[in-house]
Amino acid sequence: MLDRTKLQPIVDRLEVVEQDMARDANSGTYVQLSKEYAEIEPVAKAAQAFINTLAERDDLNALIDDSASDSELRTIAREELSELRDRLVGMEDELKLLLLPADVDDQRSAILEVRAGTGGDEAALFAGDLARMYMRYAEIRGWKSEVMTESEGEVGGYKEFVASITGAGVYQRMKFESGVHRVQRVPQTESSGRIHTSAATVAVLPDVEEVEVTIEDKDLRVDVFRASGPGGQSVNTTDSAVRITHLPTGLVVSQQDEKSQHKNRAKAMKVLRARLYERERLRQNEERASERRGQIGSGDRSERIRTYNFPQGRVTDHRINLTLHKLDQILEGSSVDELVDALISEDQARRLAEVEASS
Repeated sequence: MLDRTKLQPIVDRLEVVEQDMARDANSGTYVQLSKEYAEIEPVAKAAQAFINTLAERDDLNALIDDSASDSELRTIAREELSELRDRLVGMEDELKLLLLPADVDDQRSAILEVRAGTGGDEAALFAGDLARMYMRYAEIRGWKSEVMTESEGEVGGYKEFVASITGAGVYQRMKFESGVHRVQRVPQTESSGRIHTSAATVAVLPDVEEVEVTIEDKDLRVDVFRASGPGGQSVNTTDSAVRITHLPTGLVVSQQDEKSQHKNRAKAMKVLRARLYERERLRQNEERASERRGQIGSGDRSERIRTYNFPQGRVTDHRINLTLHKLDQILEGSSVDELVDALISEDQARRLAEVEASS
């Protein structure tokens, strides 16, 4: 059973933050206080309810142990105590989940990258299906999305698709999508009706502010060139497209969707910051726990995480052995939450087991 003396400081801290917010409503610290309040409020409220229920349990036990109390009251107390113990178990389980260390990036917006993998034209078409699925999912969740880069395939879909998805908790729900997605279906260009397998890769990167990633001008090579559409068709008569190379890492980001060179550079820097941040985040994760490779949330992009089987109308997530016969609904974005919720639950269960094993 959780120790109430260790929970009380959380409750006390919420009260202090509330008082500081009321006193410093117009100060520069208010935003930081508001952020802390949003983070600790659910934990503090659950902790307070748990502490109150423990006190109620103690009162019932005292009444039952008091031989001078009325026997009928003690009988009622025993019945209430039985019900209360069951409630305490559920409250404790909920509180343990809330007490799990949060991913510092969970509440961030995200950069979504979808690229065609093996499979030629069919892979590009599948990458297009995934890009549309995530855009529809973002719309359903009430998030804002902006396409930053799109390179169309020869027969449709995308060779590459990059978008910014903005909203509270985007990264928390999207981060498990990183990896290799496989599709099994009869290609539109296949006359014999044979099922082909192709793939697309998805990367979800936490969106970071400029102040959080230091990029020196001396570490950048910026090239400008004339934007062009599919097949080399010119779409711009000025050198507005931008290619930025981060010399220390060799990362390259190109942006040509805007007619303004300034806007293209700003978008390219946004993607570069996200990729550099993710690169460092993964490096730190591997240093802390190399055994996390291949586990949920590891960010290992070489892992085949999911298969979309069109003939059988099913989607299988291989990390948690979950199969849903809702292919159409998932690709429409309406049932993506079923996959995401299952992945989050599995991740929470794993982390909770790790905490309990080490305690």
